[in-house]
Amino acid sequence: MDGPGSRGRRMIALVTGANRGIGHEVARQLAAAGHTVYVTARSAEAARAAADDVGPNARPLRLDVTSPADIDAASRDLTALDVLINNAAITYDTWQRATTADLDVVREAAETNLYGPWRLTQALLPLLRAGAHPRIVNVSSEAASLASMGGGTPAYSTTKTALNALTRMLAAELRADGILVNAVCPGWVATDMGGPGGRPVEEGAASVVWAATLPDDGPTGGFFRDGAPIPW
Repeated sequence: MDGPGSRGRRMIALVTGANRGIGHEVARQLAAAGHTVYVTARSAEAARAAADDVGPNARPLRLDVTSPADIDAASRDLTALDVLINNAAITYDTWQRATTADLDVVREAAETNLYGPWRLTQALLPLLRAGAHPRIVNVSSEAASLASMGGGTPAYSTTKTALNALTRMLAAELRADGILVNAVCPGWVATDMGGPGGRPVEEGAASVVWAATLPDDGPTGGFFRDGAPIPW
C-alpha cells in the first residue's frame, strides 16, 4: 500500500503494558526503527527496566490504565504523540464458562481491557489530533470475533469484543481528523498470557507495528492479523 504517511518518518508512540510480552516487543520494534516510544507499566520500576531493555529511543512512563489519575498525569506530561497502542490486557479466563462466570472477574477485566483504552484514548485525543499522521491501534484477539466465537473465556472474549466495537466507533468519529483506528489480532503468541506453543512474539508484534505505521491512505475501522482482514 503506497502513499504518504508515517512509514519512513520518526514518530512518537505510547505502548500500554509494554513491560513484557507483545507490548514489550512492539516497543522494541518501533524503537529499533528509530521511533521514540513511551514504554508504560503499572509501576515506575517496571517501566524503567523495560525502557532500559528496549534501548535509547525508549522513555519510561508509569501508567496503570485503570487509574484515571495516571491517565490524567500522562495527558499532562506528554507534549506530542503520533501513535497510541492500547495493548494492556488481563484475564484470559480459560477456567470460566459464561453460564457460571464470576461477573466480578468480568468487571475487573473490563476495567483494563475496555474502559482503560477508552479513557486513555479520550485523554490523549488532543495530542493525536495535533499529530501529523495519528494512529490508534487496539490490540484485540480472534477470541473476540463473533464470526467464530464459541464458549469459554467469557471475561476476555466479551471485553475484547467490546474493544472491537469501540474501534469501529472511534474510526467513524475520527475519520475526518485523519486518525486511523484499527484492531489487531497478533495471533496465538508464546507469552505469559498466551502460554507455550504459540508463534514467536516477534511475529505477533509485527502485526501491531504494521497498523501503527500505516500510510495516510491506509485502512481504518478494520480488524487485522498479519496485515490481512479477519472477520468481526
